[in-house]
Amino acid sequence: MGEGPGGGPGEEPGERWEGRRVVVTGLGVSGTAAAVALAERGARVVAVEARDGEAERDRAGLLEVLGGRALLGAGAAAALPAVDGEAPELVVTSPGWRPDAPALVQAQAAGVPVWGEVELAWRLRGPGAAPWLTVTGTNGKTTTVRMLAAILAAAGLRTTAAGNIGTPLVEAVLDPRGHDVLAVELSSFQLHWTRTVSPRASACLNVAPDHLDWHGSLQAYAADKGRVYERTEVACVYSAEDPLTERLVREADVVEGCRAVGTTLGVPDVSMLGVVDEVLCDRAFVQERRTSAAELATLEDLREAAGGVLAPHTVHDALSAAALARAHGVPPVAVRDGLRATGPGEHRIAVVARAGGVTWVDDSKATNPHAAAASLAGAERAVWVAGGLAKGAAYDDLVARHAQRLRAVVLIGADRAPLREALARRAPGVPVVEVAVEGGAEGRAGSGAAVMAEAVRAAAAAARPGDTVLLAPASASMDQFASYAERGDAFAAAVRAHLGGARDGGA
Repeated sequence: MGEGPGGGPGEEPGERWEGRRVVVTGLGVSGTAAAVALAERGARVVAVEARDGEAERDRAGLLEVLGGRALLGAGAAAALPAVDGEAPELVVTSPGWRPDAPALVQAQAAGVPVWGEVELAWRLRGPGAAPWLTVTGTNGKTTTVRMLAAILAAAGLRTTAAGNIGTPLVEAVLDPRGHDVLAVELSSFQLHWTRTVSPRASACLNVAPDHLDWHGSLQAYAADKGRVYERTEVACVYSAEDPLTERLVREADVVEGCRAVGTTLGVPDVSMLGVVDEVLCDRAFVQERRTSAAELATLEDLREAAGGVLAPHTVHDALSAAALARAHGVPPVAVRDGLRATGPGEHRIAVVARAGGVTWVDDSKATNPHAAAASLAGAERAVWVAGGLAKGAAYDDLVARHAQRLRAVVLIGADRAPLREALARRAPGVPVVEVAVEGGAEGRAGSGAAVMAEAVRAAAAAARPGDTVLLAPASASMDQFASYAERGDAFAAAVRAHLGGARDGGA
């Protein structure tokens, strides 16, 4: 790891807000939080938003009450606006805005600083502010941050999950009740615009191709993920199973004395956390780490918390959460208690039902091949429900690696050709059932529900006792559903309707 600033936590002292001319791009949750916070501090704020719906108008009204101004509609986002007739001094952008958006390109060409809401939140922190424990990765961020927040709470610390999950960071840092520490989930979009954030400890769980349309290349995507490690104070946590994350640690500029801490599903080496005889162990944050380890929790603790289904990536997420908490000084017993208290997240390997020896699992949040691979790895034999919007993804490696687990595949979604062709090449002996796409975009919700009902019937016909019917689409959801959550809800509803009263139990 490179040596970074050895001074304070990265905060810029004496930040001036009163009278500052600021443009906020986007009036979603984080953009609104940023615009409101700036207006409340006396900044002259103009917000721009391409949408012009009821929610956007309500948020615009709130901003105007505070003395700001909002421009709504497609034309509003086409150029960088002036603020009270003058050029802006700062642009704060929402994560959904790509770097090549015209307003952002104009700002950077004119030398106007562009921050994200995360950078703004860091600069709004007051003296003695709560440290941040930050998490990114292609997959597993939300699960890890939920585990981390539960561990911190079990240690008696006032905390919240913030950032890309839960509370916008601006709201979290300005909470008048204060926090002892924040568990922060950061997307690559958010990290792209960070400049001075200096976390207590940080983790990149994994890096796999995703959002390349936004970043332009895998290299640029990985570089933005790696920004999570910049200016870290105590520990950079990486996965020994993903060499790219270790490289990102080595390339990061960190505070002098910061350590690299690895996680592994095997026996941990010194300065690592891992698994020994089904026990999660810490050989990084113990005094005699060359000769001993601290017991943190058991795989059975995780299995029970997950509702009986334990995938390898869940163990990895738990180790990463534990490493971040231990870097903050949390005792081993709080790690155990926090992990025991963390149930499965919505649409993330959630057991919907068990009936006739078949387990029905909703992992609708597996929206890319990397996430689906982790999900399939937890099933001995699966009827795989997959498909949706491929986003340019390639599926050959995924199918080849897990072909032997597949009893059958049920294909849904409008963009199924890439997955169908990968199955034909890499798993030619696996039966594939395609569910017809019904209706168009106007009837997306109804169409999606009908397609999922047919998918569940097809999966039930293929499944045998001992099998898992696994919704892990490896694709985005917006072709037939409003979100992955709606897709997962449709799957769960279809399963329950199909099984009726014949369930052995579920979660």
